[in-house]
Amino acid sequence: MPDRLQGLIQHLAQTTGHTLKQSRLTSLGGGDINSAYRLQSQGIDWFIKVNRAELADMFAAETAGLTELAAIGAVRVPNVVCHGQHQHHAYLVLEHIELRSLSSDAAALFGEQLACMHRQPQAYFGWKIDNTIGSTPQYNPRYRDWVEFWRDQRLGKQLQFAAENGYCGALQNQGEQLLDRLDDLFGDYRPHPSMLHGDLWGGNAAADSRGKPMMFDPACYYGDREADIAMTELFGGFGREFYAAYQAHYRLDAGYPVRKTLYNLYHILNHLNLFGSSYLNQATQMTGQLLAELK
Repeated sequence: MPDRLQGLIQHLAQTTGHTLKQSRLTSLGGGDINSAYRLQSQGIDWFIKVNRAELADMFAAETAGLTELAAIGAVRVPNVVCHGQHQHHAYLVLEHIELRSLSSDAAALFGEQLACMHRQPQAYFGWKIDNTIGSTPQYNPRYRDWVEFWRDQRLGKQLQFAAENGYCGALQNQGEQLLDRLDDLFGDYRPHPSMLHGDLWGGNAAADSRGKPMMFDPACYYGDREADIAMTELFGGFGREFYAAYQAHYRLDAGYPVRKTLYNLYHILNHLNLFGSSYLNQATQMTGQLLAELK
């Protein structure tokens, strides 16, 4: 066990009341933002995310999202054990779940369950607290108008971050034009606020050991359900059974194929801001594609 985590394990023992004697800590790969570990002890099997102490609020917001998703009860999410801060570390402890790829049956059930979650109306756009998308701040003040929310708190913010990171020129020029004409991409479509996972790419959904669908690593807020569905298409990983089941239970609006690009532009801009210029051309092309739709 790394020496730097010995104190954290002792802290978790005190926090949870478990002895955690003769525990085994295994480093897990695959995370871009956090370090991840599996902690096994007598009667204990936990998944632990660790980051810098100043990011404790990020884990608090993820806990709030998982708790609300669990309360809705449509799609399984991991149970939260605890979260907090100890010395130089922020942490989030979840139940460890053996994951496997979504089978055709699991994908279809996931589509049905997600449709059920999206059907439950919420009172406003935004959320009760701010959170993060990756490690980027995601602001969630309450709005009554969805297009204003997306303009101010999603697309506009990512373009602002991109400018601060030195990405100017065509991206900002086209971005400003797009923000000015955002209403035209919605026409008569008026979504109701749905609880969203918020970061629903293929790496954040799987099946459990029984083959049942589940999702994790949320960036929750109340928004247009199309934003969740759009991200499932951004990097792949969801089969046709998922989309057929979703459409059968909650059919998408005819304008979705165009708005899909709008919603995924948010995530590509976020990747630009997190991971660098390899996403610049894609972001610029998507912005230009949306403007072409408005001619």
